[in-house]
Amino acid sequence: MPFEPDREVPGLIVKFGDYPLHHGGVGAIRSLGRLGVPMYAITEDRYTPAAASRYLRKAFVWPTTGTEQPDRLVAGLLDIGRRIGRPTVLLPTDEEAAVLIAEHRVDLGARFLVPPVESLLPRRLASKQGLHELCVEHGIPSPTTAFPRSYDDIVAFADKARFPVVAKNREAFVRRTRPAVNGTTRITTREGLLALARDWGEQPAVILQEYLPREDAEDWIVHAYFDADSTPLAMFTGVKVRSWPPHAGMTANAYVVDNPELADLAARFIKQIGFTGIIDLDLRFDRRDGLYKLLDFNPRMGAQFRLFENESGVDVVRAMHLDLTGRSVPEGEQRAGHRYIVENIDLAALLAYRRSGYTTPHAPARASGTELAWLAGDDPLPFLTMLARFVRPGAKHLYQLWRTNRRGATKH
Repeated sequence: MPFEPDREVPGLIVKFGDYPLHHGGVGAIRSLGRLGVPMYAITEDRYTPAAASRYLRKAFVWPTTGTEQPDRLVAGLLDIGRRIGRPTVLLPTDEEAAVLIAEHRVDLGARFLVPPVESLLPRRLASKQGLHELCVEHGIPSPTTAFPRSYDDIVAFADKARFPVVAKNREAFVRRTRPAVNGTTRITTREGLLALARDWGEQPAVILQEYLPREDAEDWIVHAYFDADSTPLAMFTGVKVRSWPPHAGMTANAYVVDNPELADLAARFIKQIGFTGIIDLDLRFDRRDGLYKLLDFNPRMGAQFRLFENESGVDVVRAMHLDLTGRSVPEGEQRAGHRYIVENIDLAALLAYRRSGYTTPHAPARASGTELAWLAGDDPLPFLTMLARFVRPGAKHLYQLWRTNRRGATKH
């Protein structure tokens, strides 16, 4: 491997909220841990897959909801930093953690290494409304979107809208405190929208968005790391084959596919807004007008980031650790044709997609290699722990989501 990380600088996985079965955190622990970087993680309890990894030096058990006051979360992070005892790279796995770290970078800087991003930018990017406004401002295609401020606004929208439409929670933190919908929700009729809206209160914390028909679309992802000058030190593009819940949730199966046009679009947008750090973008290619439309901007590592690695062995997490510790980041072509599978959700996704009619013409006919989210020969315990925790609650969760899809207020 043509680089040597600073093994004196640990990494800390930062997550707020109760989602113990998170393969992205396990992937980051393995990615840096295999290089000899000491790895730490915040976990819900001592029996999460991340806590079971052989590459984890210590799990800091800290159950959170993501709704705590920022001062409390900052104090908790600083306490963990004192216990680690040396400067540490922070690796957030959710929007709440990424926003908190950016907005309190000065306070956290005594203990941690974080990208020098403008403090309020991650919150704006994680906000569905903020992201749409930035897209309009900088000429980045995105779905037509409305921001209702009252029930009357929703009625007016419903009278003119072309259904189906999509509803999303407006802000990152709102999804934890008072979510209007359980994630991205496709609403098929005017009556269905108005029925849901009656429970959204006087000031609905949602956005209503144009639905991009899956038969005319293809889902793409971009993962990258940008330095302090908003220059990409690692840039990757891929196509999403399946997700769970179908067409809306986390990636279940994806391929690395070279897409210079998409890489240029992402790099140009990041340069215009001046972002620094890791990004995980979801875009939908609309065959009707030939445009890539930006759906989501996650200002942190994506759960499927280990899909992407260049010929020098660099992924976005390694790129950030190298850059923040003063190392150079080796260049290299991405490993095109490589496949990523999330074992515990891809089978359910496969069954759902067989009935949906969705196709991904750009996906290779055969994978050049496969990366599994959970199973690793050198680190088997996270996979076994995932199975133990997933079987009963996981099956129940999948069944409930399937029932939701069948009722018509489906994910997309």
